[in-house]
Amino acid sequence: MNCETLVRQSTRSSLPGHQTTAWVLVCALLPFVAAGTVPGGEPSELTTARLLDDMTNLAKMAEFPAPAYTCKQFSSYDRASKSPTENWFANNDCGQYLRVEDRNGRKEYVMMDAPGPGAIVRIWSANPAGNLRIYIDGAEKPALESPMNEILGGKYLGLHRPIAGEYSKGWNLYLPMPYAKSCKVTSDKGGFYYHVNYRTYPADTKVASFSAEQIKTLDAELKDLAAKLAAPGDLNAPPAGAETKAFETALAPGAAAVLGAFTGPQAVRRFRVLWAPTGDREEPALRGVVVQMTFDGETTVAAPLGDLFGTAPGINPYESLPLSVAKDGRLDCRWVMPFKKTAEVKVTNHGKAPVALKGEIVTAPYTATDATMLFHAKCRIEHDVPTEPKIDWNYMTAKGKGVFAGVAFAIDNPVKDWWGEGDEKIYVDGETFPSHFGTGTEDYYGYAWCFPALFTHAYHNQTRCDGPGNFGRTSVNRFHILDRIPFTTDFRFDMELWHWKKCNVNMAVTDYWYAMPGATDGFKPLQADDVALRPVPEPPATTKVKGAIEGEEMKIIEQAGTAEPQDWEQTSGGRHLWWHAGHKPGDTLVLGFNVKDAGTYRVSGRFLKAADYGIAQFAINGQKAGDPIDFYNDGVIVTPDIELGTFELKAGENKLSVTITGANEKAAKAYMVGIDYLLLKPAK
Repeated sequence: MNCETLVRQSTRSSLPGHQTTAWVLVCALLPFVAAGTVPGGEPSELTTARLLDDMTNLAKMAEFPAPAYTCKQFSSYDRASKSPTENWFANNDCGQYLRVEDRNGRKEYVMMDAPGPGAIVRIWSANPAGNLRIYIDGAEKPALESPMNEILGGKYLGLHRPIAGEYSKGWNLYLPMPYAKSCKVTSDKGGFYYHVNYRTYPADTKVASFSAEQIKTLDAELKDLAAKLAAPGDLNAPPAGAETKAFETALAPGAAAVLGAFTGPQAVRRFRVLWAPTGDREEPALRGVVVQMTFDGETTVAAPLGDLFGTAPGINPYESLPLSVAKDGRLDCRWVMPFKKTAEVKVTNHGKAPVALKGEIVTAPYTATDATMLFHAKCRIEHDVPTEPKIDWNYMTAKGKGVFAGVAFAIDNPVKDWWGEGDEKIYVDGETFPSHFGTGTEDYYGYAWCFPALFTHAYHNQTRCDGPGNFGRTSVNRFHILDRIPFTTDFRFDMELWHWKKCNVNMAVTDYWYAMPGATDGFKPLQADDVALRPVPEPPATTKVKGAIEGEEMKIIEQAGTAEPQDWEQTSGGRHLWWHAGHKPGDTLVLGFNVKDAGTYRVSGRFLKAADYGIAQFAINGQKAGDPIDFYNDGVIVTPDIELGTFELKAGENKLSVTITGANEKAAKAYMVGIDYLLLKPAK
């Protein structure tokens, strides 16, 4: 129940006046209690239980946090990246740590080491390895210890999916773990990618530090939280007494209409559009209609309709905490948008065809405080951006005081090759080196390995990926809810444009943030040419090498980690078998391949090389096949045919084994192997 509801119910009742006043006083204090302080009193204690509310309560996003904190990130980004003039686009983003420690007879790879008071708010990995240990306040014994894939994969007792889970090859944990004095995060195995996002509070903040026992004592709360995050569209409904204003309008090309005008103090609690299918005009129409929202005289929202709702172009169903798109075309925005005096919602049709819109805007009373901020959402679109030379493509630049809340991104990719090798770089309050430096674009969005499978989650989603591979239009988003990023003077978010192929791409980004009145940003007004969709060419045709035994078609008999097909344009048939996660030196992948006629054959193979590939020894039917092959290369390439030797092969199934022996000293220690095909030629 919110404050407005409490006040309305108390004043409608027959309570004596002093009791009504008490309710009003409670409501006045609630924003401070939620933030951790009581006016004129001591700060209340920060606990795991209290921080759980930050995971679902969107109304808190509109209030600058108190006590104020920073949010930063540790990651395995390539440490060779020193500055924009020194290896700025280095890409060895695996297996990089703060240091390696000897502890109780084992090596521990330190991912995070930070003073308190603070709280971990997110952990991500593409290939979790070893036992994860979280040491709190300098204790010798970890507060949490278990295999990393269990903790991040939703298998640890009490950390229910989707609080933790694997989504399109990305392993994510969203759980607040506060600490009073310090926090160190380690694993006893190396060779993995990781992010650890964390808050740091003022030194006098009182904190009850996290322990694994709290997961047991909060079991009911965590089950309830998991259920809420699994159906996030049911949360943050408008409070009782909210008012609904329906709208319906027809927009000719170039026309504009006001969908609603309101007087405050209030907050927009829901903006809903009921989109009627328009066939082949749907995608250009959703991009061509631009929504503008003005609060207290400031136009803080300016984005195409589809992009504003977090997926574009077209109707791509998903459900997140602040936004959702349904199959029937219902678009819901649940960001809380407070205003003190006036608000206006306006749409302009920059497209070439008429558009009909209907829906509703729901508002409710809102008591603003000195910490209340205005909601912002703006879009940048750029066409025909060359992928070489590599650049930092600016998502957002803003000045003022506020909180960054998320981003939705769409790209048109004219090839199947991966477009998102680039890292996020986030600068806060004058930083000259980013306090968020990531490991890959898909990693930032919570998935991994450029995996094209769609997924939906309360905080991050891949809503569209046309294919084959990563060809065509892709749409992804991530909402910073628990891991929101406060800033006091300025904020800049760059994403590296780091493509595997030289080509031109089209990109659109919509950023979501809150800021105090008077904040400014670098977004330019959207023009008709900006929102006009460009056609995507037909995917390139692929052919198979005649007589090749395709790696992706071989039978997997035995594997450590993960081996699976991956699209790659230069390979035979456009695919190869990718052995990429969860294995280490000494591990073996065993594959079966069929031979029609028994005999003596010369065997050769074609493979891939890249910066995070290992050294592998091949064997056929237990017989060593040549010397170990070093698959390191600074950039992804397909090898020429490599001779493996002459072998006696039987009719039917034969076995190819691949054993990791190590990695080049220059390589990121992920030990990956890519098998395009084998070729057999009768030996004389």
